Amino acid sequence: MEWVKERDLLIEQTLAFVQSVNAKKADIKRADIRRSDTKPDLKLRIETAPIDATKIIESPASVPVSRAIVSGDFRAEMQARVAKFRAHQERFNREREEYFSATLAKVRAALGEDCAPAPLRK
Repeated sequence: MEWVKERDLLIEQTLAFVQSVNAKKADIKRADIRRSDTKPDLKLRIETAPIDATKIIESPASVPVSRAIVSGDFRAEMQARVAKFRAHQERFNREREEYFSATLAKVRAALGEDCAPAPLRK
């Protein structure tokens, strides 16, 4: 049950942090109001509007997406990224093969064997 104590401690720390941030925001607002009081032409004005009804927004999954929406720039950028990734992978594979060959040659030289590589098994 140690995790419960840790969770409760984390919640307390989070609440303290949120309260400190809200206090700083309130201080800033008070300072802004004091500044606006010294200048008669600048006044803090807050307007509110009543909420009439909840608007239902259709989810993006239900909206059909056509290929025409995808811009040419985006498509070109993706193709360039894929090509760059493939080139990087090919370079990586080539360097790995070169490293393997060089390491194998060093091992053979260290063992003093000048024999050909063993035949592949089928």
